Amino acid sequence: MNTSAKTRNLVLTAAIAAIIILMAFVPYVGYINLVVIKATLIHVPVIIGSVVLGPKKGAFLGFIFGLTSLIINTFTPSLLSFAFSPFYSGGNLWSLVICFLPRILAGVVPYFVYRAFMKVGGEKRAVEYIALPVAGVAGALVNTILVMNLIYVCFRPQFAAAKQIAVTAVYDGIVAIMIANGVPEAIVAAVLTLAIGKVLLHLKG
Repeated sequence: MNTSAKTRNLVLTAAIAAIIILMAFVPYVGYINLVVIKATLIHVPVIIGSVVLGPKKGAFLGFIFGLTSLIINTFTPSLLSFAFSPFYSGGNLWSLVICFLPRILAGVVPYFVYRAFMKVGGEKRAVEYIALPVAGVAGALVNTILVMNLIYVCFRPQFAAAKQIAVTAVYDGIVAIMIANGVPEAIVAAVLTLAIGKVLLHLKG
């Protein structure tokens, strides 16, 4: 990669990171407080960054996503903020794992999904119409499924107390949130990854 391309990628990485931070701290843009948990749209720029810039920069953008989640859940908490911040009542070090690991992987997995589809399709531009939305869905689902299942593993009693349900009913609650939040988030990610990712990939050359 020549110096010009490296500079362009660094500028694009910084721009996407700035968008993530802006979305995080503008109310009801990046994080939508649903009382029980915060729905998010911030995974979308992370996924797009992964596809366009590669897994390393995607992981960095995922880390920024996780950092904003930590801050938001510490200072403007919802019922499940203990799962994302060790500084909120009920949280512990596992909160940091949940806060960062799924978000970092959401910046890594989409790149490999996109590249796998492109390789199978012979690197044809038409294949992008499949590869990009599938990568978007993959990134969104990695985030949602990992977050919610880690909450089940690490914070089952706390989840039951917060939702005022029996511990034995916790996974039903987890599945309900994955469907209610995860499906719309995946659809939005698919549409925007196709629309924005295609433009950025072609501008990048």
